[in-house]
Amino acid sequence: MGEAERGAPPLVPVIVGPTGVGKTAVVAAWAALEPISVVSADARQVYRGLDIGTAKPPDELLARVPHVGLDVVQPGERYSAGQFARDAAAWLAEIRSAGRQPVVVGGTGFYVRALAEGLFHEPPLDAVRRERLRVWTARLPVARLAHWAARLDRRFAGGGRQRAARAIEVALLTGRGLSWWQEHARATGAMRPWYIHLTLPRDALERRIADRVDAMLTAGLVAEVRRTLDRSVAPDAPGLDGVGYREVVAMLAGRLPERGLREAIVVATRRYAKRQETWFRNQIPGGRGMGKGEGVWSLDATERPDVLAARISDRWHAVTLPHSPFPIPRS
Repeated sequence: MGEAERGAPPLVPVIVGPTGVGKTAVVAAWAALEPISVVSADARQVYRGLDIGTAKPPDELLARVPHVGLDVVQPGERYSAGQFARDAAAWLAEIRSAGRQPVVVGGTGFYVRALAEGLFHEPPLDAVRRERLRVWTARLPVARLAHWAARLDRRFAGGGRQRAARAIEVALLTGRGLSWWQEHARATGAMRPWYIHLTLPRDALERRIADRVDAMLTAGLVAEVRRTLDRSVAPDAPGLDGVGYREVVAMLAGRLPERGLREAIVVATRRYAKRQETWFRNQIPGGRGMGKGEGVWSLDATERPDVLAARISDRWHAVTLPHSPFPIPRS
């Protein structure tokens, strides 16, 4: 059954993959074939003014392809996966009402999962205890926060300071891990995902990551961080605690020699990409059977973006035809 199935939320293509795999290039090529609008599912690109280090789409692409999910909040503001899911549900409806095809694109697995699978309703949290926890977690380094998050929630999938602090807060104040609440989420009803998972051999991905880091540094990543700090944004604030930014912050604070900045960002980005791939394999429904007709279609991103886009477009239209022979992900 396709989108014509009564009562079912609309089927929406969701392009996922690690940082540097080429999602933006594929989207740009797809947009040349038909009118699509992009919902960015990237926890770093939501921050205004943090453009270079988050690899936001170039102005040329933004001018011809509508994007939502970019520049949503100021650095330092908290923006959760739950808030993204609520916002994105509205964006999807607006895009469809405008007669365009929405495409969700991103590397933040928690954002994708919150939109595709649902949100949980936590019980009321004691405000005093919550503030005490906030003060305590703010003093801990990211590695220590991640340690406690993993101890309190065995299925904690990793992430930055904000994600680890949230996992600790939920576990201690509700008595259950964040993963438990996510498993018992209620569906948003916003969409059914058709996952397109872009992959690259490790050596190819590492070369792309190194090239991307060089391009970011050349484009002025350090100056971007300086401008943000000059606006009285805390060095460890949400946004600046992401890969690339935290290394620049450390360099500007004298904790990292300037000559070691590039390598530190490259290494951190490789680790981040590895965590993303692990998440996509283990958390997306059917992920362990990628490419086996379980609602996830893996594509080798060593092919040219225009070739990949044509294949995606052709199969998308085939999938959404009535009586399609292709398997459709279940809600």
